Amino acid sequence: MTDRLPSWNDGPAKSAIEKFVRATTDPASPDFIPGDERVATFDQDGTLWVEHPMVTQVAFAFARIAALATANPKWKDEEPFKSVLAGDKAAIAKFTMQDLETIVMATHAGMETGEFHTSVSDWVAKAKDPRWNRRYTELVYQPMLEVMQYLRTNGFKIYIVTGGGQAFVRTFAQSVYDIPPERVIGSAGKTSYSYAEDGRGVLVKQPALLFFDDVAAKAEDIYLFLGRRPRAAFGNSDGDRQMLEYTQGNDGPTLTMLVLHDDAEREYAYGPAQGLPDVKLSPFSQATFDEATAKGWSVISMKNDWRRLFAFDP
Repeated sequence: MTDRLPSWNDGPAKSAIEKFVRATTDPASPDFIPGDERVATFDQDGTLWVEHPMVTQVAFAFARIAALATANPKWKDEEPFKSVLAGDKAAIAKFTMQDLETIVMATHAGMETGEFHTSVSDWVAKAKDPRWNRRYTELVYQPMLEVMQYLRTNGFKIYIVTGGGQAFVRTFAQSVYDIPPERVIGSAGKTSYSYAEDGRGVLVKQPALLFFDDVAAKAEDIYLFLGRRPRAAFGNSDGDRQMLEYTQGNDGPTLTMLVLHDDAEREYAYGPAQGLPDVKLSPFSQATFDEATAKGWSVISMKNDWRRLFAFDP
């Protein structure tokens, strides 16, 4: 039999995925799920690709600050822009969520949505992560690509549900994950309808948040956009708890999984669950680990469950 998950080590996590797919797609099984109910949701940052020590969209925003600095001379004396332009890593490490939101709004707004798409596409085609010296879109976890393809082959519709920017992720979701843009749910800024010089109707990004797709909002936005509970959900942090809880609230079989970053050698180790180093953004707390244990969610050990992390690994 062909191994659909070759980048996974044999163990409870891999078995849980295979058992779920077999049970829910066999018409003779009491756990059979009709095709139109087969929905799986995946967080992105830290679940599908590397998020530490800086999420990719923030790296893009920092690059935009450098590109826009000449047109905004006041930034050299204003925080949080001053620290970014100075490359002050100590100050950047202390940025709050409000600081990051200020940066994203200043660097993403004021352009047509088509211009933004082009800007992101140009950047991801060239920008490289400093640790691996590879494009950010190469730092996608091969085991999770295999899970998505395994589910897709068995009739599941795959959605990304991320706290990251919806417009940002939609730019590359098709080429990186084989997920069309309409199946990406994420944080979104407001847009306004306007007209280009040639008379075309366009949408212009505004410096205001429409909704932030994290924690409870993930479940709320899944209902808003899909109108049904997922049958499978994958995350990696406290921000994904409600999405997994909402998924498990289904009548019938569900698959709920969290990635634990416990591999400092091949990637990074952070939690603070299980005594791992603490992080300010996107933590996996001991409380979330305990909830996973109590409710039967599978915790994927990056160190033990994944034979290889990236497509370029041997």
